[in-house]
Amino acid sequence: MAEITKRSRNGKNRFPRARQGTLRFIPLGGLGEIGKNMFVLEYGDDILVVDCGLMFPDEQMLGIDFVIPDITYLQDNKSRIKGIIITHGHEDHIGALPFVLPKLDVPVYGTRLTMGMVKKKMEDSASGYSPDMREVVTGETVSIGLFSVKFFAVCHSIPDGVGLRIETPLGLVIHTGDIKLDPTPIDGRLTDYAVFTEAGEKGVLLMLSDSTNVERKGFTPSEKIVGATVDNLFRLNRTRRIIIAAFASNLHRVQQVINTAARFNRKIAFLGRSMVANVELAKDLGYLDVDDRMVISPGEAEKLPPNKVVVMTTGSQGEPFSGLVLMSTGQHKHINLGPKDLVAVFATPIPGNERLVSNTINRLFACGCDVVYEKDREIHVSGHASREELKMLLNMVRPKYFVPVHGEYRHLVRHSQLAQEVGIPARDTFVLEKGDVLSITKRQARVQSRVQAGGILVDGIALGELEGSAMSERRDLSEDGMVAISICINQKGSLIAEPMFESKGFIHMEEASVLKSEMTAMVKKVTREFSNKKTYDLDTLKNRLRIGGREVIRKYSTSKPIIIPLVTTITSGQGS
Repeated sequence: MAEITKRSRNGKNRFPRARQGTLRFIPLGGLGEIGKNMFVLEYGDDILVVDCGLMFPDEQMLGIDFVIPDITYLQDNKSRIKGIIITHGHEDHIGALPFVLPKLDVPVYGTRLTMGMVKKKMEDSASGYSPDMREVVTGETVSIGLFSVKFFAVCHSIPDGVGLRIETPLGLVIHTGDIKLDPTPIDGRLTDYAVFTEAGEKGVLLMLSDSTNVERKGFTPSEKIVGATVDNLFRLNRTRRIIIAAFASNLHRVQQVINTAARFNRKIAFLGRSMVANVELAKDLGYLDVDDRMVISPGEAEKLPPNKVVVMTTGSQGEPFSGLVLMSTGQHKHINLGPKDLVAVFATPIPGNERLVSNTINRLFACGCDVVYEKDREIHVSGHASREELKMLLNMVRPKYFVPVHGEYRHLVRHSQLAQEVGIPARDTFVLEKGDVLSITKRQARVQSRVQAGGILVDGIALGELEGSAMSERRDLSEDGMVAISICINQKGSLIAEPMFESKGFIHMEEASVLKSEMTAMVKKVTREFSNKKTYDLDTLKNRLRIGGREVIRKYSTSKPIIIPLVTTITSGQGS
């Protein structure tokens, strides 16, 4: 793992404790980005953490699996943390727990399905650690240190999501969680509007609200619209095999596909590890209603007539090695696609995934499939509130102070402007960055300072910082390649064999005789200079070879490959 950090202005990780009568809000992720959601509420000696998510890498993060929050501040104040609350089971809210929880070793609170997903994730990725998991139900109020937290129901694209009504010694905090105001949810579990209105009547000190869809006008459509689309696909494609790609966590969508398959007398096969795991978990916990006789294996799906099968798979974001991608490349060991198949991608690309999704769709067409993916076909609805819903929430709560969360920087700015439109003064809305410390007293709220914040790169090996050597070298290698200079010297530093050169991603050295000749001359000159010294340092020799190599290459190319000197010293007594 590698650290990408924003350090505090004084260069220290520790930050003085909140004074009595001061509430502090500290975002450690999820602001200025989509994903990696995590924030801290702090009063006196007590710290409450909300969510612990990951973020998927962008195209610049070569070879990185995902990014998790930098928890240096939490580790420095570990003894003061009273618990972590998880609002729902999406990866951008639970994905970092296997890396974070063993280090902090504090209780985790969440609803039944959310805790089921957390338990499975911990078993898969941190099996040696036994978490203290505390299940709550919506409507329940739990005391966590100085904080009294009520968990209330909100609609989202996954069951069992909650918002938080947090009583603090200074006043009331409302956190919407990931929310939409769906009037006809699939599971009949409505957003609890009463919590917002009652809190607004009592008086809310601070409101934290989901900003993801602030740029979308109007209201977010109900998930039931997708059910009508699924029904239409089955009706119009009675002779075809139907393959549906969706988020594995969108169990409402899975349920609608199951219901439609049952009506059209089709068996259903689930593909993709996360899809299979989530379906099994949701079945066991009672969040999915499916007749086991309907479910078949992928191998059985390939043998049955096309009009008797529907396949539900992962891969809606073009993820490498997902079920849909493997099918599109002809590498899936069970499902082979062709003209008999209709593929429907029931999701829109997450920002940064557009190219992966586009490439997958192109390959599906090349297989001869008919592909449904256009937005206007109503194949996907968001799980986040749009502008009019966000206005309604602001008007119900009428907070004294407002902080938009969960969104890229422009989303936070737009949401802040929206709050001002409904009457919240600009001085009382705060567009924050990760690590900012918003201190609230009875008299005022202001951003006082920063704590260390940012991200940890995860790819299973130790790396440097994002803008440091490791990621910089990966980018350079991807763009300009590398040249290795291999030399053998004796103990005095004299060259004892002709230097060797190897190039990857730059040019073939055997095809560049002039360049190779100049590089050889450069190496001999550098080693001659060093052999004349009484003592020499190998690191200095390698650095001089790098500089000399760049100078030679600059004459022949505008590329700047990484120069890697490999120096072998032959001591007396070794073979020639």
